[in-house]
Amino acid sequence: MGTASPPSVEINVLSGAAVEPGLIAAADIFRKRTGNPVKIAFATTPEIRRLVRAGATPDVVIAPPAALDELAKSGTVDCTGRVLLGRVGVGVVIRDGAPKPDISTTDALKRAILDADSIVYNRASSGLYVEALLQRLDLAEQIQSKSKRYTGTDMIEPLINGTGKEIGFMPIVQILHCRGRGLQLVGPLPADIQSFTTYAAAPAPKSEAGLTFVRFLETSEAKDIFAGVGIE
Repeated sequence: MGTASPPSVEINVLSGAAVEPGLIAAADIFRKRTGNPVKIAFATTPEIRRLVRAGATPDVVIAPPAALDELAKSGTVDCTGRVLLGRVGVGVVIRDGAPKPDISTTDALKRAILDADSIVYNRASSGLYVEALLQRLDLAEQIQSKSKRYTGTDMIEPLINGTGKEIGFMPIVQILHCRGRGLQLVGPLPADIQSFTTYAAAPAPKSEAGLTFVRFLETSEAKDIFAGVGIE
């Protein structure tokens, strides 16, 4: 009589949406290798904090390192097992068929923003940076009436369904993930105002399954997957 296979263990992951394309692909390979399914919930960093305070107990959290440090203090994650996944820059996005603005320089981007019918960004890490950037460029008050904020990836559908000169700001990885689905990357923010958000993965204390998945994310195979979707 053969030895029975160990039962599969579902691994619950709470993650920032900026790494979604790479994480889904890596999780699929991990499931095929181990038989352990990976259930992923995507949320903004503020929402991750709120969910944890409300009692969420994920096996793995993927977020900026500062957020993981906070969660480690409350015992939600064990940062001794933390693994860096890479960094994600901010890009400018428009719907397919919309006129492509010049964003080659900061001054050109400012003109494009003032000329746009609406400015769309999220309430996640990238959106918080864009909000501060617009203030720093003295644009916030001028475009207040046409600025639209959404939770995480909720901004994608309004951009796709736009009818005018909408300009959106999103993590470049997410924009590339939407190619062929109605959105196109205009380009990254100009280098002098670009911002990168670093993401890392940390397992929950005493979650062997979570630690196993985090260790897989550290392999060269997983890193190649992330690099392939634009995570540096």
